[in-house]
Amino acid sequence: MSAPARPVFGLTAKELLFLGLVILFWGAFVIVLGKDTSWDFRNYHWYAPYAFLNHRMGIDVAVAHLASYYNPSLDIPFYLLATHTRSWIALGVLGMVQGANVVPLYLIGRHALRIPDNRLWAGALAVAGQFGALTLTEMGTTYYDNIMSVLVLSGLAMVIVHRETLRAGPLSRTAGIAFLAGLITGSAMGLKLPEMPFCLGFGAVLIVLGGNFKHLTTRLIAGGLGGLLGAALFAAWWMLHIKALTGNPLFPYFNEYWRSPLVLPTSYRDMRFLPPSFWRALLFPVLFSIDYHVADDLSFQDIRILVAYLTVIPALLFWLLRRQNRDPLIQNDVALPLFAFAGVSYFAWLKFFAIYRYIILLEMLSPLLIVAAVGLFPLARRTRYLALAGVAFCILVTARTDFLDRAPLDDPYIQVALPPIPRPDHTMVLMTGDAPMGFITPSLPPQIPVLRVDGWMVRPRDGTRMTAQMKARVQQELRAGGDLYLIADAGDMDRARKALREYQLAIRWTECQQFDTNLIGTYQWCPLAKLS
Repeated sequence: MSAPARPVFGLTAKELLFLGLVILFWGAFVIVLGKDTSWDFRNYHWYAPYAFLNHRMGIDVAVAHLASYYNPSLDIPFYLLATHTRSWIALGVLGMVQGANVVPLYLIGRHALRIPDNRLWAGALAVAGQFGALTLTEMGTTYYDNIMSVLVLSGLAMVIVHRETLRAGPLSRTAGIAFLAGLITGSAMGLKLPEMPFCLGFGAVLIVLGGNFKHLTTRLIAGGLGGLLGAALFAAWWMLHIKALTGNPLFPYFNEYWRSPLVLPTSYRDMRFLPPSFWRALLFPVLFSIDYHVADDLSFQDIRILVAYLTVIPALLFWLLRRQNRDPLIQNDVALPLFAFAGVSYFAWLKFFAIYRYIILLEMLSPLLIVAAVGLFPLARRTRYLALAGVAFCILVTARTDFLDRAPLDDPYIQVALPPIPRPDHTMVLMTGDAPMGFITPSLPPQIPVLRVDGWMVRPRDGTRMTAQMKARVQQELRAGGDLYLIADAGDMDRARKALREYQLAIRWTECQQFDTNLIGTYQWCPLAKLS
């Protein structure tokens, strides 16, 4: 008789099969959806890795607006996949990585739930977490919020799974686990700075785990060092590079402090969604659950974060008043860390960003948070089950997902039908307007510089050094007898005309040609002449 199969990382063969099938499902789901045509993808997720890998930071200027200067590390893997394999392979891999959120979600639920068949329900909650409205919208897109969540949730799961060791185990193991979990979590922030609130939430988890002062201190020091190292590994090199290039390591953000002479001394942050008053901040989950415009540009409707907000707060009050249920549905030593993580992360997000898609991790975690909170209510177990069933029904019938426009899976991944360029070695391309056109640039001959002379970041009359340098380059190209062309959104040509007038350029209207791409949008390619 053969020996029974040994668990892998504590998971049985059936659990591994379940997780693998879920991950494969999301890969197939994304392939069926098709290519991402979102604003951000067309603006910089295709351009940024191209610009970095082809050393264009000193050639192009502000092609993708502010995002021209973002850390490209996160975009490089998908770009290489999409340019070196078939489109369906690149998208399938992207979907499977995004689907991998099921693993830490399942592990957290498996080690938290105190109900019969807890593995079955842990799987159900993990899958339910991946069907949030904006989580579904981001599947197969390059926003990457649902890829960074894999790292953050993995760090959280590591702490939950090893909580006994972190609380009372050997100090060397405590330090090692906290360091590794911090490294994983900090890496998410290094790759994408808006993950910062979850690093604060991770620190809160390390604090509330319990144990003596030695274990608390060890956890915090080791976790903090790991987090700093993770962030530095992926962000420090880029910040130093951008600091040398522009004078501001976060260019162009927070330029009121760094004072790079290239742009205006302002923050450049997107603060449209930050609640302006205490009462609006207090009611923010209610507001964005009613109208997504309150917290995002992406269309969605989902009340799960609101339900978590309205159940976790009273659950904590019951806990503080010692009125919580003595028969909780989740282990007490897991419930408090989950509440601390979610609460601190949420309030840090509310203070610095208030953009909903940055917290879709909490959308994924909400089913477990709701079960943990309702499980503490001083009600009979049957009543709590019925309450959870009613909540799940309400979430299901009120949710609405917008999958955005998608494009067919043709190859190559990006196709741009540009007109012939007779003298690429003596050509410069100017872009105008706010439209996302960075994805067009890699289809141009590589020797052609691309300058966005008008957009969100720079305007022809803004008085910045960046604009002055672009004007000087344009005049130098004219003096050298080079050819200048315009790329602009076909519906934004009047703005292009006005912007180019400030550069002493005129559009040769009769020679303009309209061109298409395999994504969405229609663009104009126009020769330019010196304005007489």
